[in-house]
Amino acid sequence: MLDCAVRTRLVHAGARVAFRASVVEQDERLARLARDIADELLQEEAGQEMVVAALLEQTIIHLLRHHANVRRSDELELSRVGLVDRRIRRAVELMHAHLDRDLPLEEIAAAAYLSPFHFARFFKKVTGASPHAYLATLRVARAQTLLAETDLSVTEVSARVGYSSPSHFTKAFRQATGLTPSAFRNALVRG
Repeated sequence: MLDCAVRTRLVHAGARVAFRASVVEQDERLARLARDIADELLQEEAGQEMVVAALLEQTIIHLLRHHANVRRSDELELSRVGLVDRRIRRAVELMHAHLDRDLPLEEIAAAAYLSPFHFARFFKKVTGASPHAYLATLRVARAQTLLAETDLSVTEVSARVGYSSPSHFTKAFRQATGLTPSAFRNALVRG
C-alpha cells in the first residue's frame, strides 16, 4: 500500500499512514469498490488479475485521499542534506564523539537502538560503508587534521584517533591515503 502511495505522490517515503475507521465504514464509494473487487474475484475470467490490481489501486488511492492520517516517521528527520534516519545520526554522532577509543559494533548499534546484525546491514544500506569502514574513514580524516594543524607526535595522534598501536595506525593511514602519517605531514610542510 505504501508503495502505491509513494508512486502516486500522495505520501512521502518513510511516512506513517493511519486510517480513521469510523469514517471508512460510512463511505459509499469505498463500499462500491469492495463489491467490485468481490464480484471480480468470484468470476474467473481472463484478465482477472489486472482488473483486481487496478481496483485495489483505486481503493488505496481513495483511502489515502479521503481517510488517511499521514505523519512523518518518528525515525526520520529533515536535515540540510534531506531526510536522515535518526538511528544512523545517533550512531555517527557516537563515532565522532569517541574517535579516541575502541568502539565495538555492539555499542554503536545500541546507540541506534538496533541489534548489531540489523544495525550493520542497515548502516551499510544507508551509508554505503560498513560501520567499521565508516569509523576508520572518520579516524583518518581526524588524523589528517591533527597532523596538519598540531605538532602532536604520530604516537599522540594515533592515540587521539583510537588506535592503541602506532604501527596499526600507520598501516591504516597508509592504506587510506597512500602515505604514512610522517610522509603526509612532511608533504604538507614542503607544500
